[in-house]
Amino acid sequence: MYLKTTRLLVRDFTPEDAADLHEIFGDAETMKLCEPPYDFEKTKKFLEEFCIGRKGAVAAVLKDTGKAVGYILFKSMGEDPAEDVYEIGWIFNRAYWRQGYAYESCSAIIEYAFSRLNAHKIMAETIDGVKSVSLMKKLGMKLEGVQRSHIGDNAGGWADLCLYGLLREDLES
Repeated sequence: MYLKTTRLLVRDFTPEDAADLHEIFGDAETMKLCEPPYDFEKTKKFLEEFCIGRKGAVAAVLKDTGKAVGYILFKSMGEDPAEDVYEIGWIFNRAYWRQGYAYESCSAIIEYAFSRLNAHKIMAETIDGVKSVSLMKKLGMKLEGVQRSHIGDNAGGWADLCLYGLLREDLES
């Protein structure tokens, strides 16, 4: 994938993105609602095996500096890459929060998915009922359900998992 937005490039990860990705995955505050922060070796392994090897995520990179400031999960939900339902998710470097980068890059990916991949649906899930949900709504996604006390959180408790989706016909109406 290689998409251009006003301020970003959305592209496949490369091994050179390890340090930038670790700034995201190694930060305890950023990872608070995901999983415990990664050490550098775990970040490198995840980058190599999942992001690059399985092409499970793309990088949001600042055009002017080349710095990867965002990790965006984007993958087909089926075994067949031609499956028409895709999952999207994001984790951004905390130093770049609240600057519109997640919206800008995810909007471009959603547009790409519907126009180029002929997606039927884009789905996302979160236990963050504030920041992630507000971005999901801004992207046009609709609440499809809540799985109560469904997933363990980093504090050892249970959290609700909110499921959001965006159908092709949502954009056409």
